[in-house]
Amino acid sequence: MKPDRIVDAIGLLCPLPVLRARKVLNDMAVGEILQITATDAMAQIDMPSFCREAGHELLSCTDTDQGQVYLIRRG
Repeated sequence: MKPDRIVDAIGLLCPLPVLRARKVLNDMAVGEILQITATDAMAQIDMPSFCREAGHELLSCTDTDQGQVYLIRRG
């Protein structure tokens, strides 16, 4: 699945990864996909909660050498 936008939130602490995701998603069209990479452990809790509350679909969360990579479909 190819993302429409990519955000690097590596090194940012809570709540900044979610705030970055929110800002970018607000500028995206419904159905587009955001890829965001974060290293903050709290993002594993915050990102799914944010998606549920904001009406976005968390497609996947994958651990990589760089951090957790989230794919989110704009709702």
